[in-house]
Amino acid sequence: MARMTGRRALAAVPVLLGVTLAVFAVAEASPFDPVKAYAGTAGLTASQENLDQLRANLGVDRPLLTHWWEWLTSALAGDLGDSAVLRRPVTEVIGERLGWSVLLAATAFAVALALGTLLGVLAGRRRGGLVDRAVSSAAYTLEAAPAFWLGLLAVWFFALKLGVLPAGGLTDTGSDTVTAGQIARHLVLPALVLGLSQLPWFFLYVRQGVGDALEEDPVRGARARGLRERTVLTGHALRSGMLPMLTLVGSRVPELITGALLVETVFSWPGIAAATVTAATSVDFPLLAALTVLATAAVLLGNLLSDLLYGLADPRAGFDG
Repeated sequence: MARMTGRRALAAVPVLLGVTLAVFAVAEASPFDPVKAYAGTAGLTASQENLDQLRANLGVDRPLLTHWWEWLTSALAGDLGDSAVLRRPVTEVIGERLGWSVLLAATAFAVALALGTLLGVLAGRRRGGLVDRAVSSAAYTLEAAPAFWLGLLAVWFFALKLGVLPAGGLTDTGSDTVTAGQIARHLVLPALVLGLSQLPWFFLYVRQGVGDALEEDPVRGARARGLRERTVLTGHALRSGMLPMLTLVGSRVPELITGALLVETVFSWPGIAAATVTAATSVDFPLLAALTVLATAAVLLGNLLSDLLYGLADPRAGFDG
């Protein structure tokens, strides 16, 4: 396990370096002017001399490789620079928002995993039955539905029509304190929507895996020995059927991040979505690079986690092969 983790960590270094360089290259070719975005309305009347001076102060007048290298060396020293648009340190911007995004993504992932596993087992137990047909149809429908559309639908039904859950934000309107109860209530809709957008993949994998496992000889032998159906299902078929699903842990991270950005925007959740949109549209080099590296690292960690889980669940796979 340690050897594989070390190899993955070394392989991640050139990937992260390439990603950061690509971010600066794309930003360099972008038609957006970060100086005008920083200056705002004052830039409309500013002289060219003042704009050039501001460009030098922001460091965007330097060549691409020089700008990238200066940012990289500072980042390795713990200094991610200052956001040109938000006018705050990048570490501060990410630090106050990342926790809320992690909370939303982790809760949604737990919802998708739990519901997907439960429904997958029920459907895979009797493939072709009423439960299988109903849940599979719903899963394919959810798979085709965009996360933002599900969010708007949830807001209309639960917040506007029924009035049982808040439509967005982190706390109740007019409240000047953040309580656990308010956070929990405001988390329900975005976490449920994001979880439902990821559920079809887990459900379909578990359904297929459990259905195939129930037809294997070891499971038939367990039934022939008189074991209870629950024991056969949970102790034999489920463990074997969960193996293919473990590979989804890493592959779903990119879509989980993308879906989280959309859901955060719909529900005004105070995560990194607003900062990401701001950084992209205003060509905020330091913030854009830091957020991109953060997303790339999350994908790499997700792939590593899926391999570790698969190796733990099936020792035959091995960690160092």
